[in-house]
Amino acid sequence: MAVRPIRLFGDPVLNSAVAPVTRFDEALRVLVCDLLNTMDDAGGVGLAANQVGVDARVFVFDCQGMRGHIINPSWASAGDEVQIGREGCLSVPGISGPVSRYNRVVARGVDADGRPLAISGTGLLARCIQHESDHLDGIMFMRRMDSAARKEAMTIIRGADWFQQP
Repeated sequence: MAVRPIRLFGDPVLNSAVAPVTRFDEALRVLVCDLLNTMDDAGGVGLAANQVGVDARVFVFDCQGMRGHIINPSWASAGDEVQIGREGCLSVPGISGPVSRYNRVVARGVDADGRPLAISGTGLLARCIQHESDHLDGIMFMRRMDSAARKEAMTIIRGADWFQQP
């Protein structure tokens, strides 16, 4: 399995919703393994398929003792309690900021063989599920920041050596 290049903020693939997975084959299983390897290599806790340029509703995660993947995910809050915490992203190196997320969520989808699954998460896992699901909808975490924090993050991004204006 491979470590794939991670697309960085400014790449249009990160701003578009991705297509649902309809084929459950060896290529999908390879993608899941590659996503896990890429996430591990980059030191992340989650990674969505579009972050490596693939148009597929798939993300992987490894946090709070749970490691896995979910295909065609949807999630719902499991209560009204929210958490505010610093959030970063492998597609936006060196940038983090405060983001409000639900503290408890349940995600539903399927695995690489098309079998239904549900993941219940709190804290960091809940944050990861929401963050990666946002990626699949073309939403970067900075859009979830308040305006002052978003403005500060964007100023830093524009000055970063890795940032390429589209």
